[in-house]
Amino acid sequence: MVTDDATRAGSQTLSRGIRILEVLADADRALSIDEVAAALGVHRSVAYRLVRTLEHHGLVTRDAAGRLALGTGLAALASGVARDLQHLALPELNAVANELGMTCLLAVLADAEEAVTLVSASPRQSVAVVSYRPGHRHPITRGGPGKAILLSLPESAWPAEVPSGLRDEIAESRRRGYALSHDEVVPSLASVAVPLVLPGQPPASIAVIHVSFSQPEAEIAERLRLAAEAVTRAYGA
Repeated sequence: MVTDDATRAGSQTLSRGIRILEVLADADRALSIDEVAAALGVHRSVAYRLVRTLEHHGLVTRDAAGRLALGTGLAALASGVARDLQHLALPELNAVANELGMTCLLAVLADAEEAVTLVSASPRQSVAVVSYRPGHRHPITRGGPGKAILLSLPESAWPAEVPSGLRDEIAESRRRGYALSHDEVVPSLASVAVPLVLPGQPPASIAVIHVSFSQPEAEIAERLRLAAEAVTRAYGA
């Protein structure tokens, strides 16, 4: 018979394993086991046991120096996540990225309070290419992609504590039809984003990110709106 204590222990182990994957995904370099343990707030031996299990499943890899990074096993899992949406959106993201010379991405709502990048496209020719890889997560109350998702949600579905200033900003964003951000998720980066609502899919957004914009934000938003409409048509909605 499984006791409540055993269930809680199993849930904690799973939660910590998932947290390791998130820590490695957010890092811009391979991490040591001590850095992973510190990020989780656990003893090194606990982190080591969790990492060994993740390694066994190909979700984490270790280099010659013992530093950790995400493993190729995640690619097989990720390929099945909203596969149709990724397939339909990528041509539009590529078109926007190449026309505007900016990285274009599709973000979706995850666990009610975070936006996660599902797929991204970089321009073929650009002086400065901003890398924004799939799997990147941030609160929907920060950053253009997250705030564009808020635009499509009723306030009853918003996170519990949304500052009044952000409520005013979202109201203004709804009036103009797009969200903006500057230095909110990654320092020095700005974004323009529009909502993408598809039946049977979580609330989403299409956004561009760059260090600066060479054309008015409203014109960028209009191009993103056209991309969102194209994805919606391709989806059959």
